[in-house]
Amino acid sequence: MKRRLLPRPALSLALFLLWAVLSNAASAATLLLGALLALLLPHIAAPFWPDAPRLARPFVAVRFAARIVWDMLLANVAVARRVVGPLAKLHPAFIEVPLELRDPFAATVLGSIVSLTPGTVSIDVDRERWVLQVHALDAPDPDALIRQIKQHYEAPIREIFSC
Repeated sequence: MKRRLLPRPALSLALFLLWAVLSNAASAATLLLGALLALLLPHIAAPFWPDAPRLARPFVAVRFAARIVWDMLLANVAVARRVVGPLAKLHPAFIEVPLELRDPFAATVLGSIVSLTPGTVSIDVDRERWVLQVHALDAPDPDALIRQIKQHYEAPIREIFSC
């Protein structure tokens, strides 16, 4: 019964909290509408979601989330310095990161994290060759960027989801 009402409890909680913050109104009607949306939206969108792997190491996930936030802050500063500086010194590149991940959900999480980090954007997760295609604003050494993505992001995702 509980799973049918809340098929994805964490998502419902996140939706409700996001609604409460973005609506900027603490009236009972607004919060009730947010709760209703938080209950209904996971049901409506369920046919479009693959089954996500279970978190095998949730505490690693918390540390990993902190690392991502820190990396995003550092990348913001680095991108700002590069963009304000001479553009001729930028080395944009398209790179392909070979993946050890074989779970589509985990590979999509990796692509999303790469896109959240300023200066890089994931273009595609090629599930035939298991390659993450990335565009980098400044990649003078593409191999170093590939190693960084694999060590900094892919390895923890593999540990978190045991895949």
